[in-house]
Amino acid sequence: MAKLKKKIDTNDAGPPESLVKALVAIFRPLVKLLIRHQINHGYISQLLKSIYVNVAESDFQVTGAEQTDSRISMLTGIHRREVKRLRIPVEDGLVMPENISVGTQILTAWITDPRFLHKGKPKNLPKSTKGNIIGFDALVSSISKQDLRTKVVLEEWLHHGLVQIDNEGLIELRTEAFVTETGFDEKAFFFGKNLYAHIAAGAHNLAGGQPPQFDRSVFYNHLTEDSISIISTLIEKQGMETLKIVNAKANELQKKDRGKKSAIGRINFGSYFWVEDEYRGNDDAF
Repeated sequence: MAKLKKKIDTNDAGPPESLVKALVAIFRPLVKLLIRHQINHGYISQLLKSIYVNVAESDFQVTGAEQTDSRISMLTGIHRREVKRLRIPVEDGLVMPENISVGTQILTAWITDPRFLHKGKPKNLPKSTKGNIIGFDALVSSISKQDLRTKVVLEEWLHHGLVQIDNEGLIELRTEAFVTETGFDEKAFFFGKNLYAHIAAGAHNLAGGQPPQFDRSVFYNHLTEDSISIISTLIEKQGMETLKIVNAKANELQKKDRGKKSAIGRINFGSYFWVEDEYRGNDDAF
């Protein structure tokens, strides 16, 4: 890789060196993923060209002026003939798989609906409702009505480790297993959705957008494996608790806002934890 310039010439119209360094750090794990899945440079180059043209056309228009092929070519550096060919809508493809959408709604009901809670925590549920004792079947039918069989949901969740059967034969939600070993398509969906939101928030802040979006992290080095294990346990507990609190409040407000014309906003809040063994240079490096 070409060595980055140590100093930027004030007359140079190139991008800020700090941003280029950040992009190198972002691209490195992404390129590793692309190579692993045999997505080569030629493929990603064509995909990027389409996205460049699409973004320039939709997000960089000048009021009262036509967004011509020439202007898009100037903004993107892509030849005008290619711009003309590429000026077609590009779909991001981030449509939540149906099984994840329904499953998420059922899970949300279990951790927010008072019928399925005991002292603020998800109840252990029998498979079937009997009299006044509410069961897992009532949880599933509260969301999917007759469209999804309880047995199918239970088998799927048991397979992925989201629930377990306790000593009394009740279905117990394993709150530590909210991130389940789902299939590749589901993982890819959340990979795109979560990184899109994080990068969008960071880009908004770099552009001086108002109000600034929340984007904070904690990072340390020179830690032993034992120390990292302690931190990991703390994050698992406190991080999940924060997500559950935000989830409950957002679910409450969404129900309150339902039907309002102004209810057009959406949010994405998450957390992550990453550990590296490899020493990657000086303390200021990514």
